[in-house]
Amino acid sequence: MRKTPKVGLALSGGAARGLAHIGVLKALEEESIPVDMIAGTSAGALVGACYAKERKATALEELALGIDWKKMARLVDLNLILLWKGFVQGQKVKSFLSSLIGDIEFKDLEIPLAVVAADVQSMEEIIISEGSVIEAARASISMPAILTPVKWGDRFLIDGGVVNPIPVDVVRSMGAEVTIAVNTVAIAQQGEGEKLAEREAKIKPSPHLENKQLAAVKGKIDSLLRGNKDKLKIFDELSHIAKTKIYTGKGKIDPQTPNIFDVLVQSFHAMQYEKIRLATKSADIVINPDVSRIGTFGFYRGEEAISQGYKATKAILPKLQEKIRLSQ
Repeated sequence: MRKTPKVGLALSGGAARGLAHIGVLKALEEESIPVDMIAGTSAGALVGACYAKERKATALEELALGIDWKKMARLVDLNLILLWKGFVQGQKVKSFLSSLIGDIEFKDLEIPLAVVAADVQSMEEIIISEGSVIEAARASISMPAILTPVKWGDRFLIDGGVVNPIPVDVVRSMGAEVTIAVNTVAIAQQGEGEKLAEREAKIKPSPHLENKQLAAVKGKIDSLLRGNKDKLKIFDELSHIAKTKIYTGKGKIDPQTPNIFDVLVQSFHAMQYEKIRLATKSADIVINPDVSRIGTFGFYRGEEAISQGYKATKAILPKLQEKIRLSQ
């Protein structure tokens, strides 16, 4: 009897575009292709952690499409902006991740998982595969200047995409015999497609099934918003004043000018391209969902991202199945 080779997934970052990983997992499940291990960076670490807990892509899809991402975007800590430590406070992120993943350790996961982060001082790659899954995911998604670094022992950790945007080498070292790299890092194309999708999202929200976990996540978001109501009010007032001065005063700025968040993240992703090229070259199978039209923080377009991940995986299936057969 021929032995089935161990299949490992290397999931990239990509912020909102990383939701495409859910579609990849959904397609693999439908084709009964087992995922034996996962290594993830940033968004890939978060999706990988959620999936490794229960192996249920459909439940993960329902959860992602049921979250009100516009509410999530309001969880900005004005104090931290003034301190220049990062725009979103770590404790808020941890609280949100807790509602998504639960208080679980790596040893309790259904699928072996490795999470990639980076030491902010030495730029050393830090691979986390034991201890708290929430803390590891929180470290891996801590994009410089957007999220505050995470204290990990005597280190401060940031987004793993800085050092290893698609951890193919990590999943191979875990024992994967067939490595699948999923690349959702793309430079977003802003334009009419983005505007049209935004209008459609407003008039036709994504359908989803309400479940206990989703209700808990929504409750956590509402609680965080209530707890920061006064700060959010001040921030909204300041934002309105700033926009009025910027867009209507002398030397006004075009309203379509990309905001600082998008500029920061686009620059961050652009610096990853050479590492991505080398990583995908070493993988057995590469899946490239077409998510270039989804903005960095376009989480409201989750349905499109998931669909693109699903579509790209279905297209690559014959090649993947052949690779698995030849590896037996």
